[in-house]
Formats: sequence, structure tokens, C-alpha cells
Amino acid sequence: MTSPRRPTIRDVARLAGVSHQTVSRRLRRDPTVSSMLAAHIDQAVAQLDYRPNLVARAMRNRSTGRLALVLPAGDALSSLEVLAGANEAAQSAGFAVEVVTLPPGELRGGRVEELADSGLYEAVLSLTDLSESDRPRLGGVPIISAPVYDEKMRGVGPLSEASRMSELVTQLAAQGHREFLHLTGDHSHPSSQRRSEAFLRTVQELELRSAGVIDCRWDAASARRAILDLPADTPVTAVLAANDLVAAGAVRGAAERGWRAPEDLSVTGWDDLSLGEWMTPSLTTVSIDHHRLGAELLEELLRVMRGDAPAMNRPSITKVIWRESTGPAPTR
Repeated sequence: MTSPRRPTIRDVARLAGVSHQTVSRRLRRDPTVSSMLAAHIDQAVAQLDYRPNLVARAMRNRSTGRLALVLPAGDALSSLEVLAGANEAAQSAGFAVEVVTLPPGELRGGRVEELADSGLYEAVLSLTDLSESDRPRLGGVPIISAPVYDEKMRGVGPLSEASRMSELVTQLAAQGHREFLHLTGDHSHPSSQRRSEAFLRTVQELELRSAGVIDCRWDAASARRAILDLPADTPVTAVLAANDLVAAGAVRGAAERGWRAPEDLSVTGWDDLSLGEWMTPSLTTVSIDHHRLGAELLEELLRVMRGDAPAMNRPSITKVIWRESTGPAPTR
């Protein structure tokens, strides 16, 4: 039995009603292809499940059709979504992505430059900071550093951006809250540090009151204990947690004290874990679009490969999702 013939670029062109040269330009993300033609081509690619023949392209263009994404060794769950977004953007442009994980010593020891010079890849995108010797070079395969993780796989850059903390505090203040408590994550994480700084800065700017910053190290049990330890006459009416797990611990602690959320205590989280939507009450949180971040980083790499200018003024990858766990301040 013969295996079915894999679709070709000419099949995509025929289905989309364009020339195969136009399809090739679209796969390279050429901006001169109109949005209408691009939509037709993308639809045809998806319908045919088209994948470029990398061997043929390498023989024809002396290119491999492969991009390397470099990550520190670690197990950050967010990296799965970031990589999925990058892979999707690469496939749309006709490239395959290979993920390379390296321990810190190799990240700083020229290993990335060896990957670029191996002849296996057309470009290397590092999702962590590199040494000066591994920065983009004149000629040869480009090496681009777009740090979203540090060497210990902790979120940095856009993953540690904390402006939504100010939005949370400001909106709760507009609902009458005046005394705030912040339950942080592990302060060795840049994201935890920046959220704490944003919390304290906003409380001060709005002339509100802080009942403190308690390091819960991303632990729900510690958050529960922090709420149980509040004095009986506490003026705290709003708790801002460093992530959804810590927020869930705070809600549990409040319930054990006989407090209802949000009638007696408003609670917010961060990360928009799926469990938050199904809690009682559902959890106000901050979502982070890891998938879009990965796609944008890969598209930035493709622009560098084409010699285009970098994109400017990208929209934020975070947004506040207001749910049932927050409301007007109670009168005590």
C-alpha cells in the first residue's frame, strides 16, 4: 500500500487561488502579501495540513528550515504555552522549531554560539539572557536573546511585569477599600519582587494603608495561616495575593474565620489558573497570555532574519479578569 502524497506548495496555491510564489512569500511572512490573500493562504495551509519539505528546501536554498529555541534547564509550566505559541508561529512561516535546554554553565560558555555554527539551524532564539560573546553577530546565523526566564527558569521581563497590581489596588480603592494586605510569592523570584514593589508604590501614591507584605513563598497553607493570624479587629478589607494558589489559601482562611468573600474580604490572585473560575466565589485574577508571547518572540526572530525593523508598541500580555471574589468594602 502506498502512503498518501503529502500536499505541496503548489497544492496550497491552487486551493488558495494564487501563485506558488505568493504562497512562498506568505510562508516567509513577507509584509507585501495583502491581508486578504494571506487569509486565503493560511486557510488553505490549515485545510491541507501543509508542512514544508525541509529536505527539498535545504537542497534548493542551502537552508535547513529549522530554528533553535534555547531555554535554561527547568520545569516552569508557563514555558509550555510560550513554546506552543512560538511553534505555531514558526510552522505558519514554514519553519520547524527545535527546543534546546542547557544548564547555566553552558548558557554562559559559548554553547549557544556552537549551535548557531552547527549548520543545523537558520537562527537561534534564546529565551534567557546570554553573555556578550553570544549576542547577534555580523554575518552567519543570527543569535537573538529575548529574556523571559532567568538561569533558574524564573519569569523575568514580560513575565514579571507588574503594572496590573496598580490596576487592582486602584479599582478596589474606588470601591471603598482603604486597608490592604499583600501575600507575596518567593521573593527570590523577580515577578514576586516587582508585584510587591507595585503594591507598595500604589498604596502610597493613593494615600491608602498597607497592613504589610507577607512572604508566603507561593504556598496556600502559608496564606491561610496569614489570614487566620489577623487580629479580630483587623481593618484589612482587601487581600492581594501573588498568585491564584496563594489567593485560594487566603479564601480558605477567611472562610474558617466565618468571613465571606467578597462581603467581608475581597481577594485577588494572579496567573488565571483554571481552578479560579470554578472556585466559590470565582477568583478575580490577572491573566498572562503566554501563547501570544511565544508567537510574538518568534515573529520578532523572523523579522531579524528578513532584515526588518523590530516591532514597536506591542500590547500588554496581561489583563485583569474581575470575578466574584472582589466587591465593595464592607462597613465595620
